[in-house]
Amino acid sequence: MGPELKNTVKAVKWSTDYLLKATEKPGVVYVQVGDAYSDHSCWERPEDMDTLRTVYKIDNAHPGSDVAGETAAALAAASIVFRKRDPAYSRLLLNRAIRVFNFADKHRGAYSSSLHSAVCPFYCDVNGYQDELLWGAVWLHKASRKRVYREYIVKNEVVLRAGDTINEFGWDNKHAGINVLISKVQN
Repeated sequence: MGPELKNTVKAVKWSTDYLLKATEKPGVVYVQVGDAYSDHSCWERPEDMDTLRTVYKIDNAHPGSDVAGETAAALAAASIVFRKRDPAYSRLLLNRAIRVFNFADKHRGAYSSSLHSAVCPFYCDVNGYQDELLWGAVWLHKASRKRVYREYIVKNEVVLRAGDTINEFGWDNKHAGINVLISKVQN
């Protein structure tokens, strides 16, 4: 493995270790640290900031399917990176992705709707949480090779707007990425 690939894998592990800590407690995902208003007004390094470091979470009473679906997708995608490099870590990532995805699907709702004052106007999910649920399902299908996730997409394609043919991809809209990944699925 070349030095830059080694650095890349190390960076992915650093990120997934963080996501594992944020999802350690079943039924809870820690999603944000800090006050969005004061953070956007501050141009210091995080180490020098003296603004509030409030911790925000989603749980059964405060759903956030968008952020949980995105977290599940990240964990599932990263599990592929470690599949041959570290099979035990890969399984941990995939199992956590499945748990977080199930939580996101069971307690549907947008993070910005649950904790509006902590999220908006900076991180409002304008396009809804549905695309992130599909994004999580597509990555879980790719990582686990389990048909149940493809069936989830087929079963939920109307209610979760899987057929949306949007040609952009970004933090708030995953439809183009979903279409690319699902088009590569072998039946």
